[in-house]
Amino acid sequence: MINIWLYSLISVILVSLISFAGLLTLSIKISLLKKILIYMVSFSAGALLGDAFIHLLPEAIKNTGLTLNISVYLLIGILLSFILEKIINWRHCHIHPNTKDHIHPFAIMNLFGDAVHNLIDGLIIGASYLAGFPIGIATTLAVILHEIPQEIGDFGVLLQGGFSKNKALFFNFLTALTAILGAIISLVLSNYIENLILFLIPFAAGGFIYIAGSDLIPELHKELKIKNSLLQFLAIVLGILIMIALLYLD
Repeated sequence: MINIWLYSLISVILVSLISFAGLLTLSIKISLLKKILIYMVSFSAGALLGDAFIHLLPEAIKNTGLTLNISVYLLIGILLSFILEKIINWRHCHIHPNTKDHIHPFAIMNLFGDAVHNLIDGLIIGASYLAGFPIGIATTLAVILHEIPQEIGDFGVLLQGGFSKNKALFFNFLTALTAILGAIISLVLSNYIENLILFLIPFAAGGFIYIAGSDLIPELHKELKIKNSLLQFLAIVLGILIMIALLYLD
């Protein structure tokens, strides 16, 4: 159990540090950054789908089979992700791009949405390590790959919302720390709620499937050039292959 706590906390600390990915926007040209990000999004989509279907779902049905409960928990993960995204997207109703002399409501809403999102990531990572070390590693990697482009985007949203660069990095990092809280909650509750992991694993798979299918893949369809589309496809496949390779991790 000590090892599970250690691995979980190291993983969520790494995930929290990804909040500083916004610094990349300060040192890389925007045009180059956009080209890199689209392939990172592709790779992330493959990793999330791979983790959901290759690691999480097989673990969820290993002992009980594909029961009604497993299906319901997976759907709860999808539906909660939908609700969370709606909350985050409320910010778009209040954007005023030409006035940056104060903090806009959409930036505050973005921070709130990120905090909840990162809390859920922490819950998922903690539950994944309870299921097994390879599953924990695979899930942590999938979360990190998803967080990099997301945190860069969030940094831009905070700047647009009136935050200075230093404040944007600081508050983005504060919201990322909720992942640590999520992991602690997951590990503590597992001692008091019997079979909690039977809920969290398919729940996590549902969240990952939603993110990949609703958020990431639609972004890829905005690119219509055959060459770039092929590279995106290869990046998705590479993300899946990485998840397959992690099956052989002892």
